[in-house]
Amino acid sequence: MANDYHRMRVIDSHTCGEPTRIIVEGGPDLGTGPLRQRRDLFRDRYDAIRCAVVNEPRGSDVLVGGLLCPPHDPDCVAGVIFFNNAGFLNMCGHGTMGVAVTLAHLGRISAGTHRLETPVGVVEFTYDGRHQVTIRNVPSFRLHHDVSVTVPDVGPVRGDVAWGGNWFFLVPEPGEEIAPSNLERLLFVTRRIYRTLREHGITGVDGAIIDHIELFGPPQLAGADSKNFVLCPGMDYDRSPCGTGTSAKIACLLADGKLQPGQIWRQESIIGSLFEAWGTVEGDRIIPHIRGTAYVTAESTLLLDPDDPYRHGIRLAEPGAHR
Repeated sequence: MANDYHRMRVIDSHTCGEPTRIIVEGGPDLGTGPLRQRRDLFRDRYDAIRCAVVNEPRGSDVLVGGLLCPPHDPDCVAGVIFFNNAGFLNMCGHGTMGVAVTLAHLGRISAGTHRLETPVGVVEFTYDGRHQVTIRNVPSFRLHHDVSVTVPDVGPVRGDVAWGGNWFFLVPEPGEEIAPSNLERLLFVTRRIYRTLREHGITGVDGAIIDHIELFGPPQLAGADSKNFVLCPGMDYDRSPCGTGTSAKIACLLADGKLQPGQIWRQESIIGSLFEAWGTVEGDRIIPHIRGTAYVTAESTLLLDPDDPYRHGIRLAEPGAHR
């Protein structure tokens, strides 16, 4: 029976509390083309593998997965395709930090600066040799400022549409307490905002779905500038301060003149973990830099038994639709 299993070796980590699971062996062979092309191939032909890795009974709504693969760009140490229970992600900031400590755990990198290829471009990261990782993210920008929507059962909500590697709707004054004791309400509000944006046709560039909702409030940690709550595409929340969400925030702050290039912004998460972030300006582009800590938590082999009716995970018609 054991010889019938499809085996995948994975490395688990967490970045400031948010988990990442990286396939390091046994994933689909997607060739050596550009990462965007390979991501599309993964989505079209091997989506069952995505579901098997991150969905129940092996995974959970909060888990972000990734496939480690050879880079198309020879100057990169590796390529990665990120995904979660809702589908494939353009980029993942906390996941990139997880990839960094995973590569170190595998003996593929040492302390220093490295390049990682993603479907939306090359991301640089600097690894300190232990747990701290600083990423130089893809260029970020604000698309729309002060967008107003009336959200059923919530009321008027105003926010910015911005890109930080994923599309975000950032709400600076949500009128909600950003605290673990208020989780049920925060999930209710952000899920309503997500659906309202889709119903009103409010999108990113070229009709891209705004699949992350980010609320901001006053910090609780000494020295922090803000505390956030981020709803992810799978309709669960980010335990970390969210790397791409913090990148989108940096773009908005610089656009408003509330942050100067190189000035540190300390973003606290809903669970009290912290990212340090800043932006640099290169021509007309804003480049966010995010620093956090990541830890390897497990290495294991996933077994897909051909007789198991749920070997490819438990799927829902729409993540979060049952809530």
